Amino acid sequence: MPKPGMAIPLLQIDAFTQQPYRGNPAAVCLLTEPLPDTQLQAIAAEMNLSETAFLLTDQTAWQLRWFTPACEVDLCGHATLAAAQALQEWGRAQRGQTLRFHTRSGLLQAKLSDRGIELDFPLQPPQGLETSLDLAAGIGAPVVASRTSELGYWLLELASVEQVRTLQPDQAAIAQWPCQAVVVTAAAQAGDDCDSSRASLRHALAFPRI
Repeated sequence: MPKPGMAIPLLQIDAFTQQPYRGNPAAVCLLTEPLPDTQLQAIAAEMNLSETAFLLTDQTAWQLRWFTPACEVDLCGHATLAAAQALQEWGRAQRGQTLRFHTRSGLLQAKLSDRGIELDFPLQPPQGLETSLDLAAGIGAPVVASRTSELGYWLLELASVEQVRTLQPDQAAIAQWPCQAVVVTAAAQAGDDCDSSRASLRHALAFPRI
């Protein structure tokens, strides 16, 4: 337990963008000693972002944990990217280095280079989703394909990028679905201004995001 008034270095990083106020934000805290889970959870709730990452060094690698405002999660890509960037900004890492993170999902690595940050995550091939639920009613658009992962994330594919961008999901209905999170995506077609589009509906983690 840190002493009252002890400062904890903290940064908010916008991942996946080079423009201000864009991308996917995550908070990153650099710890000098372990803190109780209740305190980590309170900090994440105060940050009120989809995830807050907590880093603690163990000399040879980093311990990394992620918390939403409501609970701890097993894996988070953009908050891992943010953690790697934060370590560079704090002078704890430099380009050409490969960072090693011990997490609830195993060992993750982040390679720092002039081109950016390359993440090495465990491969978890999606499997077919079998459910009697009316997915289209919950999402608000026809679902052309559906998959699930070992983490309990459901991946739902729509027919067009425009459907994803104009999504109006029924969050109350989705909150009853037996999964950790719902990710809606669509591949781009000729004339679209992107390669794909995605929306995350994180009902089980108490933080919907579109």
